[in-house]
Amino acid sequence: MFENFEFVNPNFFWLLLALPVLVAWYLWKRNKQTATLKISSVKGFKSGKNWLAKLKPLLFVLRLLALAAIIVALARPRTVDESTRVKKTKGIDIVMAMDVSASMLARDLKPNRLEALKTVASRFIKARPNDRIGLVEYAGESFTKTPLTSDKTVVLSSLKDMKYNTVIEGGTAIGMGLGTAVNRLKESRAKSKVIILLTDGVNNSGFIDPKIASELAAEFGIKVYTIGLGSNGLAMSPIGLRPDGSFQYGSIQVEIDEELLKEIAKTTGGQYFRATSTTKLNEIYDEINKLEKTDIEEFKYTNYEEMFRPLVLLALGLLLLELLLRYTVFRSFI
Repeated sequence: MFENFEFVNPNFFWLLLALPVLVAWYLWKRNKQTATLKISSVKGFKSGKNWLAKLKPLLFVLRLLALAAIIVALARPRTVDESTRVKKTKGIDIVMAMDVSASMLARDLKPNRLEALKTVASRFIKARPNDRIGLVEYAGESFTKTPLTSDKTVVLSSLKDMKYNTVIEGGTAIGMGLGTAVNRLKESRAKSKVIILLTDGVNNSGFIDPKIASELAAEFGIKVYTIGLGSNGLAMSPIGLRPDGSFQYGSIQVEIDEELLKEIAKTTGGQYFRATSTTKLNEIYDEINKLEKTDIEEFKYTNYEEMFRPLVLLALGLLLLELLLRYTVFRSFI
């Protein structure tokens, strides 16, 4: 009830301590304020109780109440109503370019690299409510899975459906994936444009040189964060297809062109990360999330309703009532 109520000058409440002192002073002086007559006997007088005499202390009570109202008014009570309005500045446009080649089914991350990536990327997307995000997937060639959109439901649904398929030509076309992502962002007017490029191999396909694609990104003011995904050493990876169409797995040496990924990141002003486990991949996305922040301005509006005026009017009314009673009804007792 009183959660939006405050006193601007609560120190004035110390003056309330004077009220008990005034009461004590009044009780001590009360007998001296009334004339007394000493006689040997009151048998000749009619005994009777005057109700006006008993109500005389009401004058002092009215004055005390007026004083208390003035003290509370000096403390300046008021109600506070706060409202906020959030203004979003131009957010960040992010394109996540993901390798979906057969090697992404390697099981050095659980359950495999692609599924681990999708889980972590999903958490990253949910943590960016104010930004537009798009998805590009690539293997031997690339295409836009989801154009830039602020509808996170669409992005998450597309991410969930992302999987290895035989429609895309085999291989790892890093330049193609980066080039498609740059094409998605080149017309963007966002204050910051970012590509998160993830791969677990080397550039061995496609007709776009990754270095040329990175130079284009730099020309359009696009920052590229590169991630090399895969454990060190050997990993259980697909090495062939069985007659039933399922993959046959074998130990394959993990090969990631880290020098290329570092050069792409350096050229565009981004950073290179190496994810050797799901935990490390989580940490990398958390780090990128911290590096690329969207500014949000919050405007707070405060409405104050002063409550001291009714107390001042009440005090004046009580004082006027006390004066009126003092010089009319109780005039003969003063």
